[in-house]
Amino acid sequence: MEIEFAEKILKSTCGICQTGCGIRIHVRNSKIVAVDGDPDSPVNRGHLCVKGRAWSEHLNSPLRLTRPLLRSREKGSGVWKAVRWDEALDRVAEGFKKAKLSHGPESLVFIRGSYKGGYQGTHLARLANAFGVSNIASMASVCYVPRANASLLTQGYNPVPDYDNPQRCIVIWGANYAATRIGEYQATLDARRRGSKLIVIDPRKIPLAEKAEVFLQPRPGSDLALALGLINVIINEGLYDRVFVERWTLGFEKLKHHVQDYSPRTVSAITWVKAESIEEAARLYAGCKPGIIQLGNAIDHTVNNFQTARAVSILKALTGNLAVPGGEVPCLWPPVHHPMGSPAMDLRDSLPEEARRKRLNALDRFLPMIFYALPQAIVRAVLEQEPYPVRAAFIQGANVLATYTNARRTYQALRSLDFLVVADFFMTPTAALADVVLPAASYLEYDSLVAPPYYPVVQIQQKAAQIGECRSDYDIVKGLADRLGIGRHFWDTEVEAMDFALKPTGLTFDEFRGIGVLSGKKEIGKHEREGFATPSGKVELFSQRLQEWGFNPLPSYHEPPETPFSDPELAREFPLVLTSWKAELYRHSGGRNLPPLRDASPEPLVWLHPDTATACGVVDGNMAWIETRRGRIRQRVRTTEDIMPGVAGVDYGWWFPEKSARDLYGWADANANILTDDSPPYGAEMGTPCLRGFLCKITRA
Repeated sequence: MEIEFAEKILKSTCGICQTGCGIRIHVRNSKIVAVDGDPDSPVNRGHLCVKGRAWSEHLNSPLRLTRPLLRSREKGSGVWKAVRWDEALDRVAEGFKKAKLSHGPESLVFIRGSYKGGYQGTHLARLANAFGVSNIASMASVCYVPRANASLLTQGYNPVPDYDNPQRCIVIWGANYAATRIGEYQATLDARRRGSKLIVIDPRKIPLAEKAEVFLQPRPGSDLALALGLINVIINEGLYDRVFVERWTLGFEKLKHHVQDYSPRTVSAITWVKAESIEEAARLYAGCKPGIIQLGNAIDHTVNNFQTARAVSILKALTGNLAVPGGEVPCLWPPVHHPMGSPAMDLRDSLPEEARRKRLNALDRFLPMIFYALPQAIVRAVLEQEPYPVRAAFIQGANVLATYTNARRTYQALRSLDFLVVADFFMTPTAALADVVLPAASYLEYDSLVAPPYYPVVQIQQKAAQIGECRSDYDIVKGLADRLGIGRHFWDTEVEAMDFALKPTGLTFDEFRGIGVLSGKKEIGKHEREGFATPSGKVELFSQRLQEWGFNPLPSYHEPPETPFSDPELAREFPLVLTSWKAELYRHSGGRNLPPLRDASPEPLVWLHPDTATACGVVDGNMAWIETRRGRIRQRVRTTEDIMPGVAGVDYGWWFPEKSARDLYGWADANANILTDDSPPYGAEMGTPCLRGFLCKITRA
């Protein structure tokens, strides 16, 4: 038989994270031999991060789940029976029907994992809505959505930075783009080489801080106060764009009066940033137009998240950086049924009104566009049966034991469920507590579309491999829908589902294979023709809608719980302020079972300034206890002057795949969410708990 040596290249999209980097899959003899960045992708222009370059280890890991598993002993025993898909899906459908019949559809919750740019979560939401289940959980309250909602309510659109035109100033705030958004990291470096000024705001010195004219290190959790301090300087020193403000904003005088309480001196005391540095940053940003402010996930992790993003939107408006070349521009997205919020795709309008009224958090008076079930509400409903019992859960690609707040209560809730189903790539601590585990296909194993949140593009994702009996999330959901009697709401194949998503473009999925990417259109100066997409047609510095809904119409700083200022008594016992981050080599709790990544980052580290370490009685290399009111974990001390004194920087998402299943892979040993709280107060607008900025202490282990 003649051996085929010819190589073909498939255009596709990486699915490790939400960024949506374009890739080229090199195939020889029906096997993937290489994956590299696609230079034609407008997202990453050929660059690929270390996580994306570990494609082979992710795809071919011997630890991949390859067959459906049924628990054959007590929960957490690690003893499983491999079964055929039909048996597994029959068992799942039986469990869901039983819960619905016994306790009502509200007793089920469908939990989506972190967004990966595709339609995975949309398919799960479609299943939930078609089955009459109103409790759909996601990462929305702590990732991206607070920033998006704040932008929409302030100026009527969620801006995209216009890197195609030169910026004179770039602000990177709470984001380590070298690790999380490689395309924009490279674009920022290019802009810097062309002469753009750079401001970096972060409690630790990230790589870009080395290149910054101004580097601010605020106390974790105090970002809103800093933003209000910058607004104070820009207004009081007359640095704002008077023409834009007078013509295109609403509420300037109210804002001006409001921010008098946030002088640089006052804000310095709150944030631990020198007043002179606040003034310097404000003058640089306001004086170098056009400019952009790039916010990261860190902004989303406190009770002030929405109002922090609101304040940053106001900064953009005051300086006239909205909808201008090189600034923060609106975009007309490609005309597809988008995975983020398309009613045609998720069938939200088919959910009975009675079920909608019963969803968890329905009575909590969050922003009107909030529809998800909060993690802390799910845990409460399971453990305390308030406002009603939740008895069954489907978890799609989420290791909630490592990622939900107050991990010990999350553990109790998972163990208390009558029925738990997990679909994932690998066995995780969460999956180890399931009754049924379903092997999910990776992004290299199915055909789909990706629409990343930060870029107005839609890109192809193409199947180039098949590992064991792994199935895509769509195929899993479709198989369940058929058994639940709602198969009529789904397409026969995932390609047909993507045909529907592409229908507004006039393309089929197979036609799109030859195109690979659809780019939206930047609408620079759109407001000059149509105004802003707000009730007033202007940027609403003072928001009448927020006031009518019962929220602060102007951003006001409220000290988060358990800080040196809100609880000085607690600070005597727990003197350090905790922040956390995801190690560059990992995405959330994933990747620790992949040898090249683990070899480079083998253990969890707590980062301390040398002076802080000395005060705690530890030195570099010691194992240390990190403790809060909720409990304690162990991580290894790493001392560096790159982190501000008085702060502990904790590695997030840790568990240990090399440990035993009965130990749930060391889920509690170094898990940062052992330390976090799931009790009120939450963010008023979105129900967010505090994940950073609270008090802890460090002792030698």
